[in-house]
Amino acid sequence: MTARDSARRRRTVAAVGAFALALSTLTWGPQAVAEPGADADLAGLSEAQLVAPEQPGTGIPGVDEIRNSRNVKHLANLPKPAPFTETSTWSDLAFQDGYAFDGNYDGFVVYDIRNPHKPKIASTVLCPGSQNDISVRGNLLFLSTDSSRSDNSCSSTPLPATNKDAWEGIKIFDISDKRNPRYVAAVETKCGSHTHTLVPDKRGKDVYVYVSSYAPNATFPDCQPPHDLISIVKVPLKNPAGAALLSETVMFPDGGNPGKPGTVPAGYVTATSGCHDITVYPSKDLAAGACMGDGVLWDISDREKPREINRVQDDKNFAFWHSATFNNAGNKVVFTDELGGGGAATCNETIGKTRGADGIYDITGRGDNRKLEFRSYYKISRTQTDTENCVAHNGSLIPVQGRDIMVQAWYQGGISIWDFTDSRNPKEIGWFERGPLPNGKGGGAWSSYYYNGYIYSSDMAKGFDVLDIRDPRVLTAKFIRVGELNVQTQGSYRELFPR
Repeated sequence: MTARDSARRRRTVAAVGAFALALSTLTWGPQAVAEPGADADLAGLSEAQLVAPEQPGTGIPGVDEIRNSRNVKHLANLPKPAPFTETSTWSDLAFQDGYAFDGNYDGFVVYDIRNPHKPKIASTVLCPGSQNDISVRGNLLFLSTDSSRSDNSCSSTPLPATNKDAWEGIKIFDISDKRNPRYVAAVETKCGSHTHTLVPDKRGKDVYVYVSSYAPNATFPDCQPPHDLISIVKVPLKNPAGAALLSETVMFPDGGNPGKPGTVPAGYVTATSGCHDITVYPSKDLAAGACMGDGVLWDISDREKPREINRVQDDKNFAFWHSATFNNAGNKVVFTDELGGGGAATCNETIGKTRGADGIYDITGRGDNRKLEFRSYYKISRTQTDTENCVAHNGSLIPVQGRDIMVQAWYQGGISIWDFTDSRNPKEIGWFERGPLPNGKGGGAWSSYYYNGYIYSSDMAKGFDVLDIRDPRVLTAKFIRVGELNVQTQGSYRELFPR
């Protein structure tokens, strides 16, 4: 590095520290205040150490053994608290004003993360109903119920889906008091709610909930084939008790991908019967749907009537289109393939590098002529054992100036931090993983998201993890602060410096 380069770098870092906290980040949601000293740990490793080539993990870690790249540090873990049990599966995450909301199949936990080094439990809510996919908006929290229950209460019991009286759908809580969340309302939806996505209206008065569900069955009274729809729930923010089903919008009038039979997990393509997950980019009026056998780009300028722009299939390598992430510019989408349904060992030499992976697509063209153009696959390189369920799963962007970098969960494959700025040549820049769980049990990281300087992960078996990435390549992200983060409702962050 020349003296001139060193001087430029010092000016850049100083400018970030001076001005970045004053910049708007997400296009909606209040701005939070930075924690004092939140960036002090960057000094823990030298620049030479951080930018040196990564050495891949060698050998298979021992049971529960933690390993990580040199630029990732494990700060904290909070095991599952009572009233939850070992069988309570930790699922998705949302964030608001220094709190993390972590869903699990039996309810949710509110964590106080204002000191990321020492997270605390603010409250627990017992409310069974898998998956309890979770989002927050203002004083409201939303939970997805995708298992048939006797009613819509938190004291419900399991009931077969063949029973007409069984209930599945969306539950709504008031979280104005983080230590005492209060149940407000519920809306039943066809085939339940496997996941959901919050979409703010353009006036700020209402929020729409795009409900993703699938797997209809002729014996299920409330989940009849062909389905091929998403349910749209409208929620008045000032009167959440007035939440109601607005429409059941058919997204695949042609039936979507018919599927391709084969050997699970190595050779099948799932037939489309709805969507697994939808990510929206409200400021760009775009949505990306991961819909079983299809990847879809929608125009959502009319929030109540999503309209297809382009649709892609990958019958060679994708088994189950699971989730989607836009880059900040909104001209790329990363789709994940949940090969084996999240319960299979697919990070091994037998499966290979292009199945159970991410697919990176550039969005080309303009307006209704936009297309999803495939560029490459990304998959972690660390071979996992045949007892470890491992596949591409939930992740988020790290808000880095001028780069496309994300952190992503891979179940027992751990957590990967990777750069896809060059869509054709993605590369990993950091990682964290635990060794196999005892007795061949399933588990691992379900969701791993970046929020206000740190990585937070919901581990199905181990609970709640906090990690720090200390790397010059993500330095500018350390100064970005947002009040609210639902990863499936993407906001935009402005570049810190003009070009």
